[in-house]
Amino acid sequence: MSQKRQKLFSSFLVNGSLLILCLIWTIPTIGMLVSSFRPRDRVLSTGWWNVNWSELTLKNYQQVLTGKEIKDPNMPGGVAKGDNMSRAFLNSLTVTIPSTVIPILIAAFAAYGFAWMKFPGRKVFFIMVVAMLVVPLQIALIPILRDYTKINLNGTFLAIWLAHTGFGLPLATYLLFNYISSLPRDILESAFIDGASHFTIFTNLILPLSIPALASFAIFQFMWVWNDLLVALVFIGSRPEVAVLTQRLMDMTGSRGQDWHLLMSGAFVTMMVPLMIFFFLQRYFVRGLLAGSVKG
Repeated sequence: MSQKRQKLFSSFLVNGSLLILCLIWTIPTIGMLVSSFRPRDRVLSTGWWNVNWSELTLKNYQQVLTGKEIKDPNMPGGVAKGDNMSRAFLNSLTVTIPSTVIPILIAAFAAYGFAWMKFPGRKVFFIMVVAMLVVPLQIALIPILRDYTKINLNGTFLAIWLAHTGFGLPLATYLLFNYISSLPRDILESAFIDGASHFTIFTNLILPLSIPALASFAIFQFMWVWNDLLVALVFIGSRPEVAVLTQRLMDMTGSRGQDWHLLMSGAFVTMMVPLMIFFFLQRYFVRGLLAGSVKG
């Protein structure tokens, strides 16, 4: 009985500690969410924990998401121009989805080639891919920017798609190689005996069996590109028609430094997609930490 009680106490202590840590970790997010619905004067005068539920309003999100003029008695002339973050939201999706799909497809083909195909220089090329993992992407920004300027590619979505593809390929290839190379050899040998080509094996066997690794890396790549600011600033620039959410939020911090209610709304708009991905696909995060870390 004493051992059972000791185990129950240990389990209760661990679970209780984790619950407390989770609550502490989510307090800033809750405060941001509540503040994003409060009026300006209340945000500046009282803390979010003193919220009066009758004061909550959607005007903050209306002003942040639309580009129209909105009545605001706190602004000169009683009118405030919207920040049009809805366009930046669509731009972020336009940047993030191709920047996630393209490197995963290329890396999957490369990983299959390194794992199951024999060609001259295979080990040398794979060592080069692994070596690129330790190269900081910052040192490649200026050379790539110069090349983009020569071919008038800078400031376009294609420029940032190619940049994120190049920066994400080494890690994607390495992780997928370790996963694909650990698949049962008997399945592939049976397919080869039946006369299947490499392309048929890749599309009909490797891709379906590699869905956990593909999905986990897709989440990591999506989160990285979605939250990226540096690469977007370098290759897209300050053009408002192609600016992503992180750029618009940075602009808001300069132009609306005292409008905490709008900054909170803009920050939560930026956080919505990562939060949804985390809550609905969190099991893939655990697989993503393990995919490619062990072999066999």
